Amino acid sequence: MTNATAYDCDVLVIGAGIVGLSAAYAITRAAPGTRVVVLEKERGPALHQTGRNSGVIHSGIYYRPGSLKARYAVRGAAEMVKFCAEHGIAHEITGKLIVATDRAELPRLHALVQRGRENGIPVRELGPAQITEYEPNVRGLAAIQVATTGVCDFGAVAAQLAENLVASGAEIRYGAEAEVVDRRPWGVAVRTADRAVVRARVLVNCAGLHCDRVARLAGDDPGMRIVPFRGEYYELGRPELVRGLVYPVPDPAFPFLGVHLTRGIDGGVHVGPNAVPALAREGYAWSAIRPGELAGTLGWPGSWRIARRHWRYGAGELHRSLSKRAFARAVGRLLPEVTEADLRPTPAGVRAQAVLRDGTLVDDFLIREAPRTIHVLNAPSPAATASLPIGRQVARRALGVLGAV
Repeated sequence: MTNATAYDCDVLVIGAGIVGLSAAYAITRAAPGTRVVVLEKERGPALHQTGRNSGVIHSGIYYRPGSLKARYAVRGAAEMVKFCAEHGIAHEITGKLIVATDRAELPRLHALVQRGRENGIPVRELGPAQITEYEPNVRGLAAIQVATTGVCDFGAVAAQLAENLVASGAEIRYGAEAEVVDRRPWGVAVRTADRAVVRARVLVNCAGLHCDRVARLAGDDPGMRIVPFRGEYYELGRPELVRGLVYPVPDPAFPFLGVHLTRGIDGGVHVGPNAVPALAREGYAWSAIRPGELAGTLGWPGSWRIARRHWRYGAGELHRSLSKRAFARAVGRLLPEVTEADLRPTPAGVRAQAVLRDGTLVDDFLIREAPRTIHVLNAPSPAATASLPIGRQVARRALGVLGAV
């Protein structure tokens, strides 16, 4: 690839999910006139993590005080509601209940109350009778009500960001998968699958499920690997059983929130997700297998360390994946009336979870800089909620690099 210094753009963003689009949008707002190109391998925006999640605008109650997730989720939730309102995107602030169904969960529930207050989130503690005031069909020993949680159409948000980008003069190239990254002292050149070459001063890697691969293409060792976890969903055949959002008390050892009930903006109720290892980066079913990607996951030492450390948890998730009856039992802890017949399969999603070599599941958002490059290496849930603040952070870093080259 050539080392010519004729640039096609100032900033090149790989990935048109909600984080990549938000970063590009923030660059054009902070520095009008900056030439931005976004490369997306799919036919349109937000077709993977963004377009396949449960649509929840998270409050930020779960995340460690002071972490990027905590700060950006709280800030991002308010900004997301404002963005949806300004652009006529369907959304609703429903509030949610986090329900303890076993006495062993009560200490974790009380810890969440404290964490919520430290993060500046209004929470209300409820007893069994008060739970039924909010959700007549839900049963539990205790719960907390979080008023700031809501739902929206994140796919529509991404589409609006893309529209705003194009209106600002940015370019989005769909069907343009990055295959080669050539980083030189003068800048970065990326060759796409159709043999086109795009030269930029700064590269921003927001490739989601493929972010570690893009980092390695650029010559960087990200120090982690994306281990994909599939989240399987059902739709509740009797949506009248649930008024809003109902969650179990999560296990703090994992970044997953457990099988929960989500009344979406369309009035339907999604149930899930569970979390099972996917056999491909975009492995939305057990039949979706990519041997090379699976070998990459199995060849990463952290994958085996997770398996050894958390095999009991994993076995339970796998059982619920293979047995609808087991899945229904998990839901029944919160919603006793639910039966297998009430659960209708709906499309699954895949979470891009960064895992370190020692098997640590990266808990916070992870953004790293390399020469003329910004890598977003861990941005699973609540990244959609937090996408506008994440985008501004990435934009600040990219513009800082741009000003130095």
